Amino acid sequence: MSGRGDSSRACAVCLRRSWLIARLAGAIELAWAARRPLPSVLALGDAELIAALGGERRDRLTDEWSRFDAAAARRRCSDRAVTAICRCDERYPAPLRELPDAPAVLHVLGDPERFVTLVERDCVAIVGARRGTPYGLEQARGLGRALAAAGVTVVSGMALGVDSAAHVGALDGGGTTLAVLAGGVERPYPSSKRQLHARIAAAGAVVSELPPGTAVRRWTFPARNRIIAALGRLTVVVEAGERSGSLITAALSLDLGRDVAAMPGLVTSPASAGTHALIVDGARLVRGAHDVLELLYGAAAGEEGTAAEGGRPERQGEGASAEAGAERLPADLTLLLERVGGGCDTVAALTADGTAVDGVLAGLAQLELRGLVRRAEGGRYVCRA
Repeated sequence: MSGRGDSSRACAVCLRRSWLIARLAGAIELAWAARRPLPSVLALGDAELIAALGGERRDRLTDEWSRFDAAAARRRCSDRAVTAICRCDERYPAPLRELPDAPAVLHVLGDPERFVTLVERDCVAIVGARRGTPYGLEQARGLGRALAAAGVTVVSGMALGVDSAAHVGALDGGGTTLAVLAGGVERPYPSSKRQLHARIAAAGAVVSELPPGTAVRRWTFPARNRIIAALGRLTVVVEAGERSGSLITAALSLDLGRDVAAMPGLVTSPASAGTHALIVDGARLVRGAHDVLELLYGAAAGEEGTAAEGGRPERQGEGASAEAGAERLPADLTLLLERVGGGCDTVAALTADGTAVDGVLAGLAQLELRGLVRRAEGGRYVCRA
């Protein structure tokens, strides 16, 4: 990305705090691995943090802290086209101020004014498994696409699987999206998502609490998750195993008083065990963007796809047209669509009961033409979101 970031408004105190967190990243990793609660560590003041984690380096760290060069930190950001927005700046997102360990600085890659616009809108966090199934990835793409088309900001972590699929869906739908990274904002992580990183920075924004050049560590992922949770009015978990990191984001959202929703999958799928557990524990079940919009804006948005009052966004995009197409389906195509959605997703599976191959192929072709299914890898068919 070309250009230079404007970090001139970031104050020295906040920039120094951000530097200190990055400087102590290795010590924080050890403390977190020893099961010291991350929020309690990140909530410590600068002097307390150095005293608690500095070890034999305490005196040296105190000296470095006292000699911190804020102007140099601003230049490093600017040279990388990164804008530093600190807690003293009115542009700092209000929802993050609710965190007891709120980041001192948000480093933004992308137009800072666009970033402000994105976080002032209603934001929905979409998170899920890194090893998403074709079903989960399709649902995440469709959800991101439809919500972005409705004017909602899609927030996620650009991780492999569901996160990236949600970002792609939002961008493909002509909307914007916000990615929160666990390392330096100018470094695509994972590196395989370099092109997606560039697309998000160009059309939306990429943010991180860590200064440019900071490498990812294990603790930076749950730290990143708290930012995602705080920014989202609602967190939707699309697909998650029993120990998925996306469940941490859901728990953080609940701690902040935010709503949590989950998308169901096959009851036999390990990839959906975590989402099913969330639903059992009281998370709202969502089947698509219409359910999410209903949670955000009430029944009028969910049922009619329009805003009740105050200029709320209309429900648009492929999800709405697909539902309309489903209502007009003949009975045989409705049954075929239900079987594909129920896990009979290959021609072999669909004809195992003796159904004629020609009829199945003709029906699948009709469903494809209506935009209700698409072909995936390995000769499989998946229902479109």
